[in-house]
Amino acid sequence: MRIDTKDIVCTVSYLIGVRKELLHNTYDQSCFDLLEHLENDRNATVIRYLSKLRTMLMKTFKKTDYALKYDLTNIDRLEWFDADNLKWLEKNNIQVMLSNKLAADYSLHINKLIAENIHACKDLFPDWIKWDYIKGLFIIPKFSDQAVQKREFSKFMDQGALYPYHQYIYWEPFDCGNILYTDGKFINIIYQMNNDYFDDKSKYKTATNEVKDNIYDFIRNSEKVVLVVDCENSDVYKLYGMLKNLNRDEVMKISKIMLFDDVHTTVGWDYLEKVISIPVEHIEVERLLDHKSLVDMRVMAGVFREFYTNSVSSFILLSSDSDYWALVSSLPEAEFLVMVEWNKCGQAIKDALEHEGIFWCSLDDFSTGKNEELKRAVLLSELRKYLPELLSYNGKELVNKLYADTRIDADETEKLNFYNKFIRTISFQADSDGKLSLLIKV
Repeated sequence: MRIDTKDIVCTVSYLIGVRKELLHNTYDQSCFDLLEHLENDRNATVIRYLSKLRTMLMKTFKKTDYALKYDLTNIDRLEWFDADNLKWLEKNNIQVMLSNKLAADYSLHINKLIAENIHACKDLFPDWIKWDYIKGLFIIPKFSDQAVQKREFSKFMDQGALYPYHQYIYWEPFDCGNILYTDGKFINIIYQMNNDYFDDKSKYKTATNEVKDNIYDFIRNSEKVVLVVDCENSDVYKLYGMLKNLNRDEVMKISKIMLFDDVHTTVGWDYLEKVISIPVEHIEVERLLDHKSLVDMRVMAGVFREFYTNSVSSFILLSSDSDYWALVSSLPEAEFLVMVEWNKCGQAIKDALEHEGIFWCSLDDFSTGKNEELKRAVLLSELRKYLPELLSYNGKELVNKLYADTRIDADETEKLNFYNKFIRTISFQADSDGKLSLLIKV
């Protein structure tokens, strides 16, 4: 059983202006690092404060208009607007304040500022989700038309209870509960709103708290933990996704990751240590015969060395190969936690682990929606290899080749986003001597 993630809805909630105390009460500890990141992100905070301002203006439109018209004041002196937010926006070069204007003028101006600044928040969301669908929640089409503004105002005032946390978004409200309850619910609704369908549940489904707690307990109850990976029988992107789905403070208690790698595995293993903070020992296992891998023997030797020489008592073992039962059963003094890929691991080894009381879980249980950083690092590194001969390729065909070379599974939306973000923006640069080279904008 898996549960929905909440990273995307947490981000949207922050952007539309949901109160911070409500954010912390609604989203669990797994989102706290994300909220801290958002609070330190200028682009996110710009949209948050503008969204709060737009919502408050809608809620107080008539009395705001009266105060501006008859009290000869401005919005920074009206108690229902957050003066500190307005000062922050002005300080960060978002010119909100207008002179001698009414509420309708402010409504037009704020909608214009949101439309101008929302695109800067695109990188807050993963490439696998269609950005236009999220952006569409913030931009009112034809917002300069007063009739459109009046319609949105009336809709919000009449059906405010159907808007998430009573904060304004651009949509046709209906009773669906809280659209920002989980990523799965949110994604399915916004895709339906755009006559589309999202079918990759692995992006927003992750392991239950029970599975995570078992991993945390294993780490806490161990003096020293090493994560041992059979790279031949493990997926580097799923491993990275698993690490990103766990509490960072708990993961950092792992003393190191040992990668036992074969020449025929994906290039992604070479980049793992660049995107995580845990020390990585990458062991390249050469072949004596082309058809015979020696990885499993080196894994066993490495585990025995860590146990007897380096006093490691606990191992998290990543492999779906049943041959490692020999390792687990021959070292009863050590503690093991085993992670497998469901379709690659036979039932016999699962039954043997359960019989011996050894906790195991599936890497497939963890969301793959959080492995963007590793995938991007690998893809960009591979792309740089093609720069000298770039002009001989069709850009979209090159993207397909990059994903195939790096063994990254992705749908057409994700590939198109990569193409638009990195291939179409490649440009020439010249050094001080005038030598030309190609530049990837990251």
